[in-house]
Amino acid sequence: MQVQAERRGGVSSFFGGIGRGLTWLRRWLLNLLTLTMLIALISLAVRSCSDQEVVQIKDKTALVLDLKGALVEEKSRPDSSLLSLASGDELNNEVQLRDLLAVLTAAAEDTHITRVLLKLDEFDGGGLASLREASAALKRFQASGKTVVAWASNYSQAQYFLAAHANEVWLDPAGGLLLDGLGGDNSYFAEALEKLGVKVHVVRTGPYKNMAEQFTDKAPSPATLEASAYLLDDLWAVVTKEIEQARELPPGKIMQLINALPASLEAAGGDLAKMSLDQGLVTGLKDIQQVREDFIKNGVADSEHNTFRQIGYETYLASLAKPDTSGDGIGIIVAEGEIIDGEAPRQTIGGETTAALVRKARSDEAVKAIVLRVNSPGGAVFGSELIRRELAAAREAGKPVVVSMGDVAASGGYWISTASDKIFADAATITGSIGVITLFPTFEGLMDKLGINQGGYATTWLKSASDLRKAPDPRFEKLMEVYIQNTYQTFLGHVSKARNLPVEKVNEVAQGRVWTGQQALDRGLVDALGNLQDAVKAAKQLAKLEDSAAVRYIENEESEYDWFLQKLLGTQLWAGLLSSLEGLVPTALKPELKQLPYEALRLQRLVKPEQPFNGVAHCLCEARL
Repeated sequence: MQVQAERRGGVSSFFGGIGRGLTWLRRWLLNLLTLTMLIALISLAVRSCSDQEVVQIKDKTALVLDLKGALVEEKSRPDSSLLSLASGDELNNEVQLRDLLAVLTAAAEDTHITRVLLKLDEFDGGGLASLREASAALKRFQASGKTVVAWASNYSQAQYFLAAHANEVWLDPAGGLLLDGLGGDNSYFAEALEKLGVKVHVVRTGPYKNMAEQFTDKAPSPATLEASAYLLDDLWAVVTKEIEQARELPPGKIMQLINALPASLEAAGGDLAKMSLDQGLVTGLKDIQQVREDFIKNGVADSEHNTFRQIGYETYLASLAKPDTSGDGIGIIVAEGEIIDGEAPRQTIGGETTAALVRKARSDEAVKAIVLRVNSPGGAVFGSELIRRELAAAREAGKPVVVSMGDVAASGGYWISTASDKIFADAATITGSIGVITLFPTFEGLMDKLGINQGGYATTWLKSASDLRKAPDPRFEKLMEVYIQNTYQTFLGHVSKARNLPVEKVNEVAQGRVWTGQQALDRGLVDALGNLQDAVKAAKQLAKLEDSAAVRYIENEESEYDWFLQKLLGTQLWAGLLSSLEGLVPTALKPELKQLPYEALRLQRLVKPEQPFNGVAHCLCEARL
């Protein structure tokens, strides 16, 4: 009786969870309709107030850079005060790199701005190359004779990397700071899939093209460990060297501190803040009220608001004059995110979408050269090839193409970079991963467990060769191998031609292996180390333009309404369903479940069962602090 009761309780809980989910979905749809009507009503009013306001900045004003969210090349939504009002602050938590650079450049020349307060509690960090570019902008601001003060209640590793480049680094006395390095463990699902009766088949080029290892192996391969160590050790050396130089610490200090733990913390009485101060990582321990008092003392008091005279990041950004983009100049196209076939929204590279932007730039007589800003781990081969062809067509039309690599420009991201006159990379860019892979699961084991059998007639062996319900035909596997090897040879050919290297030489540094920007430069895969501005300067020189020539971004005009619906129908819908069914999910599995839609979407976009000949040039690599 007890077992039956437990069973009835489990069934009841299951259907109860479904019921709650359906109830939530019905309410969510009604709320969506109401919100849509509300947006329509306030749209005109918001738009009428959205013109750039004239901001009067008084002398001795502090610029408060309260950075919220991740550092990105391109925001996931269109800039709009309407969206800001309708969607709430949580959807605005992104810091666009170009905006941050523009603010710091303008503030350095603004005589009313005397000091910067860098608040980092809500900053989610970003790729190392982007953080290096942001920290370089802080240094340029300081070179104007002005001071940068960084403060946080607790520093994450990414927050501290940026803060370390300030004149003063303050930490809340009750806070902490702990540097822990790069890398870590990944989950490997081969054994779990085997128990489910699922087998993942992989065809790849080179031992380092390890995108599928998590689904086929129980642990990382020796090649993966070798390549990861070579890459991450170099990136970590960049991180520690920059922090040590910025804070005037002796070389090797960071690693000495980490290796000495927990002794250093014990010496500080278990106080992380005190240890950070003792070790020279921060220059002072101050709570937010003490920060406020210091800025009042060294600036001007704002008695009306009981604080110091200040202007916020967003307000200052909105006050900046729009640059003149008329006349002949450079067109910048941002290629950020995974590469997929067809069209794609922001922060994803659609083969057709990005190719259309390149074509638009090629057709614009005022655009004399193109700078492609690449921040992508790659993706679909066909989508990558569409973009490469359009860039090649632009060059054939007499318009130089210069690539500026951001945090990642690997695999498909490197594929599209081959159609260029010059490639710039940051020393910490992750690039290379020259290789192709395809993977497809088969469910013959699961079918056996369920007692489901297949049978039928087809006019050719190929018709049912890729049926995922049964083991693949050996001829089909050979077919895929020949196809992938041919695609790899095409990739090598593009690199060989672009880099003026023999195919054999390219193959030595290819085979799916990733490199840092510095390592890529040493191997002839990029032309120079530099940032976006270096790439723009080179493009102007190639196009024989003056330094003052216009620079403008060439972007898609995305509907605000389309973006809003996409946002709500995507992550918001999934989050709501998870919330409704969370009582059925073991606590330990909740983090994995929350990640499921993103991983499933990634695989669905990259590997499509209905398109078996769908090579993927993807590295699944990143190194975020």
